[in-house]
Amino acid sequence: MTAASNEPVLLRRDEGRVAILTLNRPKAMNALSGELIDALQAEFDRLAKDREIRCVVIEAQGRAFSTGHDLREVASSRDHAFHHDLLTRCSAMMMAIRALPQPVIAKVQAIATAAGCQLVAACDLAVASSDATFATSGINNGLFCGTPSVAVGRNVGSKRALDMLFTGQFIDAATALRDGLVSRVVPPAELDRETMTFAQHIAAQPPQQIAEGKAMFHKHMEMDLAQAYAIATEFMAGAIMTEDAQAGIDAFVNKKPKPEWKGR
Repeated sequence: MTAASNEPVLLRRDEGRVAILTLNRPKAMNALSGELIDALQAEFDRLAKDREIRCVVIEAQGRAFSTGHDLREVASSRDHAFHHDLLTRCSAMMMAIRALPQPVIAKVQAIATAAGCQLVAACDLAVASSDATFATSGINNGLFCGTPSVAVGRNVGSKRALDMLFTGQFIDAATALRDGLVSRVVPPAELDRETMTFAQHIAAQPPQQIAEGKAMFHKHMEMDLAQAYAIATEFMAGAIMTEDAQAGIDAFVNKKPKPEWKGR
C-alpha cells in the first residue's frame, strides 16, 4: 500500500495485547522526518500509560524499513538551532523506547540505514527478514552517523560499530544477527507470522516482571560487573516476593495450571 500525502505518517493497530506501529512514508523510504519522529514520540507517550498493551512492534510500509533522517528536510535549513532541535527530538524518541514498560520489537522487512538502523538498535528486540540489510551510511554523504553510533555501538560493540560507521558499507541480515544488531532472522514469507508469534508470547508473560526486568536489564548493562550483580540481586530478591512470582513458583512446585498474571 502506498501512502497518499494526506495519510498519517504513522499508523497504529492493536492485536490483543500487542500494539503495532507502522511507519507510513513508503515513497520517502520511511525517512524519519520531524513529523514522523513526533508521531512516534506521541505514541510512546500514550503507550507508557497503557496498562492493556504488553508488547509493541514497529514495522514499515514499502521497500525500506527506514533510510534514516529525511535529507530533504535536513537540506532545507542551514540553521544550527533547527538541526539541533531535530536531532534532540529524535534522540528523545529513541530513549523513550527504552523507558517504555513494554518490550519493543523492530520488524525489519528491508533496508535500514543511518537513523533507521539506529531505530532498529534502539528497540529491545528485532526480527529481520533474510532480505534485510543494514548500514550506518551517513559517511557516504559526508556525515558521520553520530547519533546512530550510540545505539548501534551498544548493540554490536566498538570495533564492529566503527567498521560500519567508517565505511558506510552494508551488512546482511545474517551478519546483523551474528553481531547482535537483530535477535532473529526469518525468511521473508514468515516475517509477519514469526514476529507476531514472538510478540504474543512476550505479551502473555507476567507484565510486572517484564516491565521491571526490562528496566533493570538496561540499567545494569551500563554498570560495571559488581554493580550489575548488586542491582540484579536486589531486583530478584524483590521479584520473588511479588504475587505473580509466588503464584508461578507455587504452580511449578505443586504441578498446578499456569496462573493468570495480575498485571502491573
